[in-house]
Order: sequence, then structure tokens, then C-alpha cells
Amino acid sequence: MALDQHMFEALSPSRFISFSFPHPFHSHSSLRLAVLDSPIQFTDSPSVAVMFVPFGLETDWIFSTESGHYQLLYDSPGISRLILVGNQEPMVADDSLSVYHRLSDEDSAKSSESRLVVSLQPLFLALFPKSCFKYGIPEVPILSFVDDVICRVVLERCIGSSVGEFLIENVEIERGSGKEMFETREFRRRLRFKRMPNLIQTEIRIIPAASLSLDGVEIQNIEFKLDTRVLVHPYLPPMAASLSLIASSIDEQIQTGHRPKALCIGVGGGALLTFLATHLDFKVEGVELDVEVLRVAQQYFGLVENEFLHISIGDATEFLENASKSNKKHKCGSNGAHMSSEYDVIMVDLDSSDARNGIGAPPLGFVERDVLLSARSILSEHGILVMNVIPLDKLFFETLLDKFRSVFDDLFRIDVDNGENFVVIASVSPIRSLPHGTKNKMNSFLSRLRVLLSGAYMDSIKRI
Repeated sequence: MALDQHMFEALSPSRFISFSFPHPFHSHSSLRLAVLDSPIQFTDSPSVAVMFVPFGLETDWIFSTESGHYQLLYDSPGISRLILVGNQEPMVADDSLSVYHRLSDEDSAKSSESRLVVSLQPLFLALFPKSCFKYGIPEVPILSFVDDVICRVVLERCIGSSVGEFLIENVEIERGSGKEMFETREFRRRLRFKRMPNLIQTEIRIIPAASLSLDGVEIQNIEFKLDTRVLVHPYLPPMAASLSLIASSIDEQIQTGHRPKALCIGVGGGALLTFLATHLDFKVEGVELDVEVLRVAQQYFGLVENEFLHISIGDATEFLENASKSNKKHKCGSNGAHMSSEYDVIMVDLDSSDARNGIGAPPLGFVERDVLLSARSILSEHGILVMNVIPLDKLFFETLLDKFRSVFDDLFRIDVDNGENFVVIASVSPIRSLPHGTKNKMNSFLSRLRVLLSGAYMDSIKRI
């Protein structure tokens, strides 16, 4: 499209424009610039920022899709217009095995970026809204994209009937400071959807299959095995920690030879389902909308269906509605005898599919009163509903809590401490005491849970 020199003088909510520009230092190369205006109208003077795409990530969905740009914008609070600058990379026909390595010479990369900032400053200023010049020539803020990935290799790209394009990748991430970072390397396997590329849908720990020295060995040349005993995705340990609220009820069932029952809405890679079935002796039912996602969970993330773990393909809301109707029939049959079709816990891990509204969870339709009532009706007397929540804003969170309070007797939350997720727990019956401190030491399930989670989040449950 032809660019009008006046088209950037005013903000246009949600407008997205990208174009190529000759590279000032490489005559045979081009730069790709993308300009995105926030869908949010700010009352103050507009704020504009520039971000340089890390070398090697030009074709990553975070930097090459409109949804990725929106998420970068939402991760930069207060920014009215975001300008991204990166190398113009040709489309690769088959990049299913593409490998990314973070530049080792960061000083050189920063030096090149600084030269570009100086050279492109007139262009950047031309992309500023006219109102930014009210008090003179504005500064050009430069944002940096920072993550913990040292290198990554894409294992497969897929297309699901409901989720669209997604990929599976192995990554090596930075370890924390201290001596341990020099002793070993940390690897993860991740599932990412194109519609929400900045959101990691599933992450599990992987470890080298052979105990060999990894000095100088690149990630694409290492054979891995899965470690399902450790939950590494940030909000999964607190979701599992919520079980401590009903530890007595679970322990009674296990002691009498019965497996407690869990329903997991949203399977993804299946890390939570495998953890519950394999390490906590639950009978697990999962509900997944996309059969291709299930195939990937089985092939790459160690999800195995058996007598204790079963997956249903279908819409989660319809599943809950049908399960609620079925449970009512069971209760009314056999002279009122209960047919044990209830769950001890329902765990919900569903995200919104619209990147224009920012990353959010759960979808708005899933916290409607009739859906929550269906969920409550299939929970046992001591059952809990556990939900991963990423609030779009304060009003969304307060509205969600009000809807929970209208259906359930008790409400709790766990802050994940990542500035994004909360775990909300709703119980069918009032819970008298929280499992804090060293009480309940005789409860074998609680002890096992504490060992598996290293105590994480079990003392962080707060009544709300």
C-alpha cells in the first residue's frame, strides 16, 4: 500500500501498518517497520516507543503477526503507539526445524542498534503523532525485548481445527544466579499458539537422555526425555497446591482404596493431567476441543490415556451441561442412590482467543452463572473448582469473583507472583481452616503434595 505522509499524524485505535525501508548500512538489505496504535484511548498525551526485533526472531510469531504485536503493546503499559523495527527476512518454505540462538556478543548487538537509532531517528519522528510535538521535538524511547530463552529449535508446526496454527519447540533457558548456573543446563519443551504467540500454552521440563558432557553441544543435537514429576509452568504448581484445601477428603478416599476424581477443562500438553494421574493417584478426565492438540500432547508431552486418564473431545461448556444433566439423573435413580459420578476437583485452564483484548483467562463465556452452576452440580460435597485467571482489568476480576460468590460457598485465591496469573478456588462447602504451617502432618496426601511441590504455594492460599 502507498503511504501518505500525513497518515501517522493522528492515532487510529487498533490500526496496524507494516512496510519495508532500505537498511541504512546494508545496501542489499531492508528493514521491516510495523506501526501499531493501541485500541485503548488514552486521555493524556500519546506516548510512542520503538522496539528492535532481536536478530534471529524476525519470523517468530511474536514479531511477525498482528496478534504478537498486540501482545507486545499490552506488555508495554501506557504506550499509545508501538513501532517495531527488524530485518526484512524472506519467507522460508519449510522452517519446521529452524533454530534460534541468542547473539553471544550483546555489546556488538547494542552498538549496531545504537547506530540504527541515530540513523533512523528522522523516520521515527515522522511516525510520531502530531500532538507529540506540542512542546518541541520529543525523545524517542527505545524498549527492549527480554526473555529467558538462550536458544530454541522448532520440532513441528501444526494446524488445529479450533486453535489454528501452533508449534512445539525445545528451548534452553537461563538458570538463576549462583553456582548452579555453571554446573548444568536447563531445557524445556513448549507449546505455543499463533493466535496468542506470547503466551506459552504448555511447558514441561526435559532432560538429556544420556548422561554425557553437554559442553558445546547444541540443542538440536541433544536427545531428551520428559520429566513429568516437576510442574514448571508458573501457574500449575499453585493449581495443584489448591488440593491441600481438601486434603482430608482426598486422603480418606485413597486410604480406602478409591482414587479421587479430577476433571481438567483444557488439556493443552497435558502436564497437569499427567501429574495428577501419575504422581497423585487421581482418576482424571480431560476435555479438549481440538483433536490435533491432543495428538501433540500424546506425541511430545507424555500424555498417555489409560484406565485412570481419559480425554473427551468437545466443547467444555457443553460437556459441563451434559455432565450436570447426567448427574441429576443418577441422583434420582436407584431410590436416590448416588452413582459416584461427581468430581473432587474441576481444574479450568482456558484462555481468551482474542489478542486484541490482551491476554486473558478464562474466556468471558465460561464464567457465566449457568456454567458455574453446572460445574458445582458435578462436584462432590467437599469438591472445589480451580481456575487459572489472567484478568483483563480490575473490573473483569471483580466481576468474576462476584459470579463465583453467587454460586459457591467459599472463595480463595493464590497469587502466582508473575504479575499476570491468579488461581481462584471456589468450594462447594465452607472450608474451616487453611492448611498452613505444620498442621495435618499425619495426612499422607498432604505430605506427598508438599514434597512434590517443595511446599510451593501451599501456604499462600488466601480466603477472599
